[in-house]
Amino acid sequence: MMIRSWWALPVVVLALVGPPAPVVSRPPATSTVSSPAGTFPACVTAAVETMSLEEQVGQTLMVGVPLHSPQGIGGLVAGYHLGGVFLSGRSTRSSAGLRADITALQRTAKVPLLVSVDQEGGSVQALQGTDFPDIPAATTLGAGPPDELRRTVRDSADRLAGIGVTVNLAPVADTVPSGTDDRNPPIGAFRRQYDSDPIKVAEDIRTVVAASQGAGVLTILKHFPGLGRVRANTDTSTRAVDRTATVDDPYLDPFRAGMRQDSAGVMISLATYPRIDPASIAAFSRPIVTGLLRERYAFTGLIMSDDLGAADAVESVPTGDRAVRFLDAGGDLALTIRPQNVGPMVAALLAAARTSPVFAARVTDAASHVLAAKHRAGLLRC
Repeated sequence: MMIRSWWALPVVVLALVGPPAPVVSRPPATSTVSSPAGTFPACVTAAVETMSLEEQVGQTLMVGVPLHSPQGIGGLVAGYHLGGVFLSGRSTRSSAGLRADITALQRTAKVPLLVSVDQEGGSVQALQGTDFPDIPAATTLGAGPPDELRRTVRDSADRLAGIGVTVNLAPVADTVPSGTDDRNPPIGAFRRQYDSDPIKVAEDIRTVVAASQGAGVLTILKHFPGLGRVRANTDTSTRAVDRTATVDDPYLDPFRAGMRQDSAGVMISLATYPRIDPASIAAFSRPIVTGLLRERYAFTGLIMSDDLGAADAVESVPTGDRAVRFLDAGGDLALTIRPQNVGPMVAALLAAARTSPVFAARVTDAASHVLAAKHRAGLLRC
């Protein structure tokens, strides 16, 4: 496997640094999303301007890699200039072994990778075993004192940062109405919500975001605009619909609270919200991603998708078009847990960008958001 050299830029230097110390097919649209002036650090803007279109496209993709052998995907990372990896599956491996593999994987990347994992707690805890103690479910943590929630999240984030994980795909900001847990397959059935009151959920989300990012692990609020009222799981069904949600929905308050706490990112769900956009699932919806999240809520951070690889909710859409539709809606980082999807997604994104200057500008904007998250994670330095 060839080791890629680091960039040498005329005005900035992008360098791989260790993780923060523990204590520390629809055609593209004819308009695009412009980030507010001053959103990106100067070194991020300069870095993106030196990238080829192929490199920018690669930065907009995050691919799943098995926890038992994360270094095995290095060729894909280098060949497609990927923006990030998602450590998938479950593992009881030691922190030393995981850190060695993640470090080796980082060495294959021309631009340092965002390394993410699902470490919510309860039934959604990818890293387990001696070095990664069990984390209580969100319902349990939400019912306890804020100080205990803060300590638990801080300890978990310290352990993630210690192995080179820079992003936790958490916290869950969804609210499940009281008494409906078992009828809500993706969230309530697994007790992934902090409470049934969005005001209380918002308080806990602020605590989690501050504790995790204070330990150097970026947070991703999920699953915008909410999965707490659906009666199907987007992973296994095309019938996940929230017929109640509107742009003024109080169940959006936990997401807004997390944004105000400066969460690095937001994950877009694959459910449908007909009172906001009857035409598309959220990840492909310009009214939701751009209109609601970027414009109404003025969110300037990273927008990533829920899994566009294996989820039944997107099965009818050609693989490459899934990434195009997500970026066209205003998203930045398309997640697929299937490595074999990277080629078709890259090809479709390149074709759309070469056909439409407007979409090419959207790719540049998306790549800029990804690099801004890397800068914030301490992976890029001016």
